[in-house]
Amino acid sequence: MIQTVLDIQAIRKDFPILNRKVNGKPLVYLDNAATSQTPQQVIDVIVDYYSNYNANIHRGVHTLSQQATDAYEQARIKIQKHFNIAKPYEVIFTSGTTHGINLVANGFSSILKKGDEILVSAMEHHSNIVPWQMLCERTGAILKVIPMNQDGELVMEEYSQLLSSKTKLVFCNHVSNALGTINPIKKIIEKAHGLGAAVLVDGAQASPHIKADLQELDVDFYTVSAHKMCGPTGVGMLYGKEEWLKKLPPYQGGGEMIAEVTFEKTTYADLPHKFEAGTPNICGGIAFGAALDYMNLIGFDAISQYENELLEYATEQLLTIDGLKIYGTAAKKTSVISFNIEGIHPYDIGSILDKLGVAVRTGHHCAQPIMDFFKIPGTVRASFSFYNTKEEIDVLVSGVKRAKAMLE
Repeated sequence: MIQTVLDIQAIRKDFPILNRKVNGKPLVYLDNAATSQTPQQVIDVIVDYYSNYNANIHRGVHTLSQQATDAYEQARIKIQKHFNIAKPYEVIFTSGTTHGINLVANGFSSILKKGDEILVSAMEHHSNIVPWQMLCERTGAILKVIPMNQDGELVMEEYSQLLSSKTKLVFCNHVSNALGTINPIKKIIEKAHGLGAAVLVDGAQASPHIKADLQELDVDFYTVSAHKMCGPTGVGMLYGKEEWLKKLPPYQGGGEMIAEVTFEKTTYADLPHKFEAGTPNICGGIAFGAALDYMNLIGFDAISQYENELLEYATEQLLTIDGLKIYGTAAKKTSVISFNIEGIHPYDIGSILDKLGVAVRTGHHCAQPIMDFFKIPGTVRASFSFYNTKEEIDVLVSGVKRAKAMLE
């Protein structure tokens, strides 16, 4: 195994929260798939905004407004460059991935008709299921599901058979939040485009681990949340190809998204403002850009390599525990391990781990259809980031062994 070139101890010093204790024990934070932690460099940007140039944007001629506007729009350009997006106005600031998905679903209400079909994968987060069900109720469109196998991989042969001239939209996550599976989205996009269907990819779980090239993927829509990649909560981005963003109607009405308003008629602003009604999370957008700067300084190749080391080590160590089963054994996956111990409820394991200072996620992870597929109530999910260590994994494994001994 090639050893990492990252200076992990130096990186850990950037994250103040990693120094705290939980229940009298050093924090071992392994719930990164839910939200990542925030480095001091990003916290400083947030403090600087509110300390020095807090003002509304795009509206004022005064200095603070202009400074805030410049910083916010510079963050949009950072996002554009990071994801290799052709034009900055194809970047729509949102409150997060769920907002982006609902924006697209709302827009397709005016495009779909009865009998049209939407395909979603079997391993979606609830926020990637419910908006499409609501859309089908409004339009009479039909929702179909791309199945998965016991390894937690999509059955691509079935996907090919589900596609037809009736397919108008395909939705798939880039990476499963519950299993860590990296889906073959390039093939999914190519096959959908072959029949004229648009594709929306949920990149929330991929973005902390994979630097997606959206022009190379040729995806129509792609969504991410800043808080998954060292940024703040409440902000994210939706990428949309210009031709699609022009077709979709605005998701919300209000200030900023208009060109001209009279009581007789309103005309909408150009992209991206057409989809950015109201005062946005200005500080969040600026901090999102700072988070991208931070992660790019470390380097996504180095991050991926190190996180794969953690994944391999954790998998190897956890499988030494009798009765432990890992769900999600795809050939390609990110640093997420979902597991159970036979005869023990995942919540009970998670509760004991918390007493030992270890933060993991338990339950169905807002992916109940996956749990139903495996006929389980949920899993314990340990998800690793580039600031985690093998020593922390040792603490996790020791804690799971202790929980098993107590609960059997």
